[in-house]
Amino acid sequence: MEIVTIARPYAEAVYRLASQKSELAEWSRMLEAASAVASDATMNDAISNPRLTRANLEQIFLAVMGKELNEEGKNLICLLVENGRLALLPVIAEEFEKLMAVQSGQVEAEIASAFPLTEAQVNEMIGMLEKRFARKVKVQVSIDPELIGGVKINAGDVVIDASVRGQLNNMTFALKR
Repeated sequence: MEIVTIARPYAEAVYRLASQKSELAEWSRMLEAASAVASDATMNDAISNPRLTRANLEQIFLAVMGKELNEEGKNLICLLVENGRLALLPVIAEEFEKLMAVQSGQVEAEIASAFPLTEAQVNEMIGMLEKRFARKVKVQVSIDPELIGGVKINAGDVVIDASVRGQLNNMTFALKR
């Protein structure tokens, strides 16, 4: 089973709670902080250490978090430890942010380009994506020389692969038939 499938219900539950209490920004901050702690190499070792009891792991994690968590945030950590899902915190935080973006009518997109893009090129792509999705688009741009040329755009469940690497892969697939 894919970890996103396991993490999504937690993110949805937290999102519902945060929405009901109008605490989306606070939960975003708490999840970001908890995610950073869970992603730490030392904490990762503790999470995967079979000799640590769940009570010990919970105590260690909450001690490291200090006052970063409110009572409900602490309850989430306790639930995740109890269910053996503490390592999913980074994915839960990511899914929570996606839910916030969707609810605000925004789509997040990742644009990978073989070469640096000008501001005008990025704005043109944002315009194209906003027209396609009929929503505001927030982009993150990265450089991926393995694309050889062109761009690859991931926006939600949509992938637009206009890279040379993608075209070569398509040709290879077509020729193997």
